[in-house]
Amino acid sequence: MDFQGSVFLEALGSKALIQGVQLTVALTVVSFALGLIIGLLVAVLRDSRLRLLRAVSWTYIWIFRAIPTLIQLLIVWNALPQLIPALKGQWFSPFIAATIALSLNEAAYAAEIMRGGLLSVDEGQRLAARALGMTPFKVFSKVVAPQLIRVAIPPMANDFITLLKITSLASIISLRELMTNTQTEVASSFRFAEWYAAAAIYYLVLVSIFMLGQAWLERRYVWTSQGRGPRSFMRAIGR
Repeated sequence: MDFQGSVFLEALGSKALIQGVQLTVALTVVSFALGLIIGLLVAVLRDSRLRLLRAVSWTYIWIFRAIPTLIQLLIVWNALPQLIPALKGQWFSPFIAATIALSLNEAAYAAEIMRGGLLSVDEGQRLAARALGMTPFKVFSKVVAPQLIRVAIPPMANDFITLLKITSLASIISLRELMTNTQTEVASSFRFAEWYAAAAIYYLVLVSIFMLGQAWLERRYVWTSQGRGPRSFMRAIGR
């Protein structure tokens, strides 16, 4: 078996892969955060009383879930500058293009997860909070949001990990994330096994760290059977 341990260790500690990991994590976190914001808005519109808003949100989810992520990246990087001349400047970097594409893509999945979380909250709790004189914002932040977070954590954490791996597709637009730098080093050394193994180790470590974070969040927002009574409800809304 032609696997050189020294080359593998060199790959693990290489500056190129470390920089690629940093860019991968940054792209994942930024795209996920923006995707959550957009997704929450789309989820709210999905249950709007206005048919037009429901149609717009449904169409958004349909388009971005149907079109492959790779095509979305290529459209944002190559096609948008043709349609929007302002994007032809040097400021429109591969990182910005990847962030736009992945954020819009992530929002479509986050919207459905959040919509499921919103539907899991009993409407009676909202009515009870409004009857106590709470504003719509407080109803959402004190009553709906804590339960939404608890329900959404497992699927959203899984979505975050999926997004982390999907960032490797950004290599197609020359973003120097982990996979791009790995392929560059492979092209110069022809040591496929060692460099790809090193990249796999980095992905394993990153995913393991985020899985630990998921477990901590699930414990943080656990809802036991003892917390379902009226007293728990009153504590949740600050009464």
